Amino acid sequence: METVPVGADGATPDDRAQAMHTTVALEGDGTCIAQARHRAAEFLSRVQAEHGLPVSQRSVDLTQLVVSELVTNARKYAPGPVLMDLRIVGGSVEVVVWDSEPVLPMARAADAGRVGQHGLEIVMAVAQGFEVQREPVGKRISARIALMDDTDGTIAGRRSL
Repeated sequence: METVPVGADGATPDDRAQAMHTTVALEGDGTCIAQARHRAAEFLSRVQAEHGLPVSQRSVDLTQLVVSELVTNARKYAPGPVLMDLRIVGGSVEVVVWDSEPVLPMARAADAGRVGQHGLEIVMAVAQGFEVQREPVGKRISARIALMDDTDGTIAGRRSL
């Protein structure tokens, strides 16, 4: 039998890891984007309050922006439900959105005259990491956002030009 360490609060490491992860099933209706943004802000607030992790307001805002863009694209281009996973990985929040459309998104070439269709470019610009993965059904898009800004006010993990 394996011994599992238990903290003073009675929680095991698996309990703590589970507490810093949430999955949200989103219906394809018009409220799912607002619901996803709200759940992301709630998650980060809970991580800060219950686990004492520092989370900057910029991180909350960027996470909500990334969630909004990814869920909007999933709703617009994929039939059916959308799943959103939020988890803390090191000093970042990882946003993962799954949808049923197997076609992988591609950032478009810069075009000052183009109206709309900049969501993927926005996500890639503000995220520390970005990945698109084809799944047996659909695809999974992941983006990582730093929880804190660097001391000079820039997004942690990014270098200013």
